[in-house]
Amino acid sequence: MASVALMRMVFDDDSSAAWNEMFSAPGRPRPIYERLFAELGRYQPSELRQRSEQLARTFTDRGVTFAHSGEERPFPLDVVPRLVGALEWDLLSRGIAQRVRALEAFLADVYGEGRVFDEGLIPRSVVTSSPHFCRAGVGTDPPNGVRIAVSGIDLVRDEEGRFRVLEDNVRIPSGVSYVIENRRAMTQTFASLFSDHRVHPVDAYPAHLFSALRSAAPPGVAEPVVVVLSPGVHNAAYFEHVLLARMMGVELVEGRDLLCRSNHVYMRTTNGERGVHVIYRRVDDDWLDPLQFRPDSVIGVAGLVNSARAGNVVIANGLGNGVADDKLVYTYVPSFIRFYLGEEPLIDNVETYRLSDPEVCADVLARLDAFVLKPVDGSGGKGIVIGSQADEETLAAVRDAIVTSPRNWVAQRPVALSTHPTLVGDQVRPRHIDLRPFAVNDGHDVWVLPGGLTRVALGEGELVVNSSRGGGSKDTWVLNDLAVPLRESPVGAGSLGRVAVASPRQNDAYAGRDSDQ
Repeated sequence: MASVALMRMVFDDDSSAAWNEMFSAPGRPRPIYERLFAELGRYQPSELRQRSEQLARTFTDRGVTFAHSGEERPFPLDVVPRLVGALEWDLLSRGIAQRVRALEAFLADVYGEGRVFDEGLIPRSVVTSSPHFCRAGVGTDPPNGVRIAVSGIDLVRDEEGRFRVLEDNVRIPSGVSYVIENRRAMTQTFASLFSDHRVHPVDAYPAHLFSALRSAAPPGVAEPVVVVLSPGVHNAAYFEHVLLARMMGVELVEGRDLLCRSNHVYMRTTNGERGVHVIYRRVDDDWLDPLQFRPDSVIGVAGLVNSARAGNVVIANGLGNGVADDKLVYTYVPSFIRFYLGEEPLIDNVETYRLSDPEVCADVLARLDAFVLKPVDGSGGKGIVIGSQADEETLAAVRDAIVTSPRNWVAQRPVALSTHPTLVGDQVRPRHIDLRPFAVNDGHDVWVLPGGLTRVALGEGELVVNSSRGGGSKDTWVLNDLAVPLRESPVGAGSLGRVAVASPRQNDAYAGRDSDQ
């Protein structure tokens, strides 16, 4: 069928050195994708385009949008889902939980005893010079020891098919609303695809988040009141704030809805003031409390930090978490895992070079076009320079910035992010993807949402996947161990009409690295 031919072309058209998620050879899908490949082969290209438009309409109707260039747009959702096998997901979830525990210990140490400095594991100056180091974070120790209630650890698959951590997001990670809405839209539009697969659900996330937030409440509070603090309707992630508050059954508030008195926080309601014990904040540190940070903030709450220090309210995620997002600190995380946990990292970092080292900096400056240059406090793909794709003017500008402040930059080995078949117009083409799994920490266990947000760079050859740069997303399916028998295809489907189902063990093994590779 036409769609089968288009899908086969994806491998031939992929001239990059990237790992192809669906195909191990031209026209040969990896076993974990065989059923999906066969099912998608039933659709004509025009049908796939119609389904794609239906997904966009669904998002528009539900208000699943993001702000791009001052315009609210539906978040692009591709029709071809990304699949991850059970065995591989088990490794990823354990690796993510391990990383969260190590970062949790690091943050407690940085704002506490400072053993990591005494042991010489990381220079104190690296931490204190971080743009997101927050002295106000000292003394705001959460009762259950959790500073990272929610995290989003960005992963990429390298050229050999191995997952690597690209960066950590433990400040105010966003995007989980798209995971939930992507699945809802896909089940409505492509119900037949789900009938051939057993996919782990994603709708348990709000319950896990709510339970973790309640667990963080000050001791002695029998029925803690949890709120979601939003900057307001003009924030790019406002849809997510609304969705999570609604699904957790808690109030969505802005700074003007809260007040602090005698180091306690209260929420204004139509029935008077009501005490608040846990604040899931979606407001950056700088704007959170005008008495401690920016005095011109009108979206924060005066006195909030002192209330947290007094132990009467918990702010999640914790103040000053951004120091762990610093991309220079990122280079030390494997050492944190060994130091705090006594374990070897389960997921490696991407090779990253510290430009604060004069010799390393000199080498990088001599070969800027051979690296990806990143500002240490950048987010959303802002400020990233891919040396091989940059013009001379851009390289000259980044060279000057590095020479002026080498601590504010890191260099990474360019990783050919894995590609995945993606509908572009009426054609299926390979496009680069990453993965942001979300983890929730309740103080006893780090639970990782099975799936996460697969982001896709829609432009040909584009490596920056962020929505702010025109990227889209895919529904991410984590499959369980049980195979589902394939249905017979209609006459005319050719040799792909019926595909042998790989055993659970085969499915798992092929999810990451093929034995015939």
